[in-house]
Amino acid sequence: MARSIATNTRVELDELLEFVRPRHRAILLTRRQDGGPQASPLTCGVDDSGRIVMSTYPERAKTRNAKRDERVSVLVLSDDWNGPWVQIDGTAEVIDSPDSVEPLVEYFRNISGEHPDWDEYREAMVAQGKSIIRVTPERWGPVATGGFPARLAEG
Repeated sequence: MARSIATNTRVELDELLEFVRPRHRAILLTRRQDGGPQASPLTCGVDDSGRIVMSTYPERAKTRNAKRDERVSVLVLSDDWNGPWVQIDGTAEVIDSPDSVEPLVEYFRNISGEHPDWDEYREAMVAQGKSIIRVTPERWGPVATGGFPARLAEG
């Protein structure tokens, strides 16, 4: 039985965003105050301006870290564990409530479609004090899949 071969596919920004749009599982990597990495699993989307966006709360470590050091990485995963993935490095912008409400509406629309009651959604976002993190992609690795090196694929 042939083994699957690992792949690395270089993509341009528009192809990257098309890859990310249907995938909502990600890990956000920020820097702790001492410079060490801090990883947070989360749901992400792509906003209308081509930024990777995630909903959060101002008290969360990822939010505090991104406010202090805007250099972040997002590892976007496929729903299937063995599916393709990509790492995106960029600059984070944190928007807190109440200014986050309309960006959160856009976030919801781009991931889930229309909400049955947008006024209720907006009120809930303000009541919860939700924040949004927007990451502008600056560089990204290839879209990759796991597997064997080609030299071992036929073994």
